[in-house]
This record gives sequence, C-alpha cells and structure tokens, in this order.
Amino acid sequence: MRMTSNALSGASAAQIALNTISQNISNVMTPGYSRQGVVLSTLVTGAGERFSPGSGVDVLAIRRYGDSYKNLQMWQAQAQQGQFSASREYFQQLEQVMGSSGTSLSTGLDKFYAALNAASVEPASIPLRQQIISEADALARRVNNLNRVFAVQSASVGEQRGAVVGQINLLSQQLAVLNHKVASAEALGDNVSGLLDERDRQIDALAELVDVRVVNQPDGSKSVSLPGGAPLVVGNMASSLSVELQLDGSQRLTLLFAKEQYVLSGDQVGGRLGGLGDFEKNVLRPQMDAVKTLVGELASKTNTVLAAGLDLAGNSGQALFDTSSGDGTIRVTGIKAEELAFSLQAGQPANSDNLKALIAISDQKIVIGNLGSVSFSDAYAQMLGQLAISSQHNKSSLETAKVVRVEAEKSWKSGSGVNSDEEAVNLIEFQKMYQANMKVISVAGELFDSTLAML
Repeated sequence: MRMTSNALSGASAAQIALNTISQNISNVMTPGYSRQGVVLSTLVTGAGERFSPGSGVDVLAIRRYGDSYKNLQMWQAQAQQGQFSASREYFQQLEQVMGSSGTSLSTGLDKFYAALNAASVEPASIPLRQQIISEADALARRVNNLNRVFAVQSASVGEQRGAVVGQINLLSQQLAVLNHKVASAEALGDNVSGLLDERDRQIDALAELVDVRVVNQPDGSKSVSLPGGAPLVVGNMASSLSVELQLDGSQRLTLLFAKEQYVLSGDQVGGRLGGLGDFEKNVLRPQMDAVKTLVGELASKTNTVLAAGLDLAGNSGQALFDTSSGDGTIRVTGIKAEELAFSLQAGQPANSDNLKALIAISDQKIVIGNLGSVSFSDAYAQMLGQLAISSQHNKSSLETAKVVRVEAEKSWKSGSGVNSDEEAVNLIEFQKMYQANMKVISVAGELFDSTLAML
C-alpha cells in the first residue's frame, strides 16, 4: 500500500508538471508570458516512522519565473524609447521645413539684401525698387509659412498629448482592477500567474507612455507612481490625469488622486508624454520665439531706417513691413516703389545714404534666446544648426534606447521566457516519471495479488 501511495503521488505530480509544461509550450509566442514550473517536495512522515522512506512527493506550488529587477530594467528602457520616439517625427519635419531652400529664411534674407545692394547702384530705378518690395514680400511669405508649420506642430503635440493622457488613465484603471484581482486570488490561494503576466504587460504599456516607479506591496498588488512621486495606481485606486489649456497656448498637466491634485511638469514625466513636453518646451517654442524675435527686429529696424529718409518725391519715408505681435506673422505694407526712402538729402532723390543704412542692418547684432548676440545674416543659420544638434542627439538617444530595450528583453527572456528546447526535455523527463510511477503501481498490484494468493 505504501508503494501504491508513493507512486500515486509521483504520478499526480508528474501529471501536474506535464500540464504546466504544456501551458508553457502553448504560450511560447505569447508576449510577456512568464514560464511556470512545479515545486516538488518529499512528503514528510510522522515522528513514529523515523526510518520510513517517506510518503511520496508533493507539489508545493506552481512557480512563476518572474524577475522584478529585470522587469524594472525593461520598463525603464521602454520609457526611454517612448520619450525619444515621441518627438522623432517632429524633429524630422522641422528640419526638413527649416532647411528647405523654398522656406529657408536665410535664403529669403539673402535675396532681400541682394535686391537692396542691386538698387544701391541706381537708387532712383523703379524696377530695382520694385524688386526690393517683391523680395520683401517673398521673405514675409517664407516667415508666415514657417509660422504655420510651427502652429500645426504645436496643435499636433497638444492633440497627441491629450490622446496619451487618455491612454494613461485607461491603463491606470486596468492596473487598479488587476491589483484587486491579484490580491483576492492570492488570499484564496489560487494560481495568479496569468494575472501577474497581464499586469506586467499593462505596466510595460504604461511605461512607454510615462516613466513609472513600481513598488511591490505585501498583499500582492503593485503601486505605480511617477518619477516625482505622484501616484498613478495604489492598490485598487487609480489616479486621473488631465490637460488644461493655458492663456499662452501651452498646456498644463494635472493629476487627481484621492481628492489630492498635483501639477506636473510636462517635460519631466518621461515616456511619450515627457518626450512631447520636452520637444515643445525646449525645441518648438524656442524656435518659434527665435523666428518671431528675428523677424520683429528686422521689421522694426528696417521701418526705423526708412522713416528717417526721403522718397523720390521728397516725402518722409514709410514703413515697409507690418508685423503682428500675436502670431508672429509679417506682411509688406502697401508702399509703392517710388515711396521707398533711400535718400537722406532733400532735393537729391537719387542719394543712397539711407539705402546704405538699410543694407548695414544685416551686420547688426540682435539677442535671440539661447543663441545670444548674433547678426541678422547669421541668426537663422545658427537656429538651424542648433535644431540639427538637438535632432541628432534625439536620434542617437533613440537608437541607444532601442538597443537597451532589446538587451533588457533578452535578459528577461533568459530567465522568465519559455525555452522550447528546455521544455521539450522537461516534457520527456516528466513523461518518464509518470510512466515509471504507473509501473510501480502495477508492480505493487501484482505483489498485493501474490500476497492474497498466499493466504
């Protein structure tokens, strides 16, 4: 009977192991699945049977091969990849637009000052004067086209941010539900491997959108928070992120959790949400402000010089440019060619002293944001160079983040992923174990029959 009892426990354990192996093999291609295995232990007999060989084998648990440290590595790599990938397409578009000869302000400024230089040879020439107005108009159109691109990108960033916030809220709610299910199942002693895998997949998806800090709790739940400590999920409670439009056109992130409100910095939350905030704050808006400053200073200085001169009729000069302080647009006024004030000498309409002062503006210095003091002729080139440096940094950081993520996944799979070869070996071994125990049961039956026959 002892032989039969031992063999039955061994066959039962082998059957549980085979079921577990089949579960692993069936999920070999399932993303985020953590392999499982049986934990076997010898059944301990009573104290009165000190020299007994025991009472068989027991399956203590179905073990899930999860690694919290490797999970954290994957989630951090996912957040980095999400952050740099969020702004990649915006960098590419902005570089293409600002560097194109058709929209480049450097090209527009060069043509405008080339027209001024051409007119200096014959200041009274109407065709040459008209060419200046035409190039000024072309420059204004370049500026306005560029401003429209800025506006489209700003709107797109805002829309994408709103979509990301919605996804974060949904994933946070799902994690709170999974926390409740895991805690309840563990309290009942149920196998929660599937729930844990699903929760880790949800955290991984959340990590792409925002950088997360994950802490394991005694009841089996996980608390998820942002780098600054603002909670996203605690137990079965989830926070709610929202986006508020500000008067300056920017957006403010707020997080509501248990009636407590947190104001978040959009460029410090990591993930795709942080990448969008970083691009908007440190790239897009500085470029917008720089172009606005450049164009505003150009229009102001040009109009000031013209106002000090006299046109062909001896009248005081009129403004060439009209700017809008709101959206940074610029246009050419209705000035006529003969009304351009190139002369500083009354009665000498062909005098070009004031025209020379207009040409000299290109070498004057202006202060533009992070560029510092630069000349009109060099400002746009430096803006484009700064953009190229930021874009290259983003590109190299994204490539590095992708490599780190791939290596983190490999590391995780080496410990938690399903290895088909290993599972095939285990399948054969536990099949042999099952068959051997069934043979023991058969032998025990024969011995029992022999014993009965002797009575």
